[in-house]
Amino acid sequence: MSDFNNYQNRMTQGRAQSGAMIDEGLRTYMLKVYNLMAVGLAITGVAAFLTIMLATTNDPSAAAATLPNGKMLTGLGVALYGSPLRWVVMLAPLAMVFFLSFRIQKMSVPAAQGTFWGYAALMGLSLSSIFLVYTGQSIVQTFFITAASFGALSLYGYTTKKDLSGMGSFLIMGLFGLIIASVVNIFLQSSAMGFAISAIGVLIFAGLTAYDTQKIKEMYFDGDDVATAGRKAIMGALTLYLDFINLFMFMLQFLGNRDK
Repeated sequence: MSDFNNYQNRMTQGRAQSGAMIDEGLRTYMLKVYNLMAVGLAITGVAAFLTIMLATTNDPSAAAATLPNGKMLTGLGVALYGSPLRWVVMLAPLAMVFFLSFRIQKMSVPAAQGTFWGYAALMGLSLSSIFLVYTGQSIVQTFFITAASFGALSLYGYTTKKDLSGMGSFLIMGLFGLIIASVVNIFLQSSAMGFAISAIGVLIFAGLTAYDTQKIKEMYFDGDDVATAGRKAIMGALTLYLDFINLFMFMLQFLGNRDK
């Protein structure tokens, strides 16, 4: 009887140790995902700030063009925001994110990470134009509000025991509808429709933040090798990065003060 009890105790201790190792591995994996996402956001912010510094000027003699709100563009600014090059700047991040999504399984971890950094820099180049539309103060305020909201939503997705997969399917369908509505409104230029798109966009990406966090958590497997775990972390970081950027942009349309 005592041998049986000892066996049960050893089995219980073994399961507890195994569970503790999995929990520690999951925490390390999720921390890597968040760190990669944070570095990506930092690269985007620095790239956007440096681009707008080079694209604008306070010296009338160095200005190549003046916007209706009084901001003056350098030759680089005119090329980035007022020539066909702006379409390249807008579409290059989209092309790179598709490339990374489809090719990551064949890439080394350093190559995939470098591609992610490059994508984040291109996104910063593309997003630099928001400094021409909104005040710097409102951009910073919206960023911190987005960060707080994102943190709370991601924490919910990580800790909830509720299965969010059903909600995720609904949100993804809503996202496709949002994209179609956004394209249509490019031609209609309806302010009411634009407001509705912004409101729905905030709700969709708020939900996707929680859903994607849970999905990334469930993708963790303690038996993965270093390369597989690294690729999963990069794709997880890219997913959350996109959720954050889109949530920020939709919230900026609500909270941002236009620079008139």
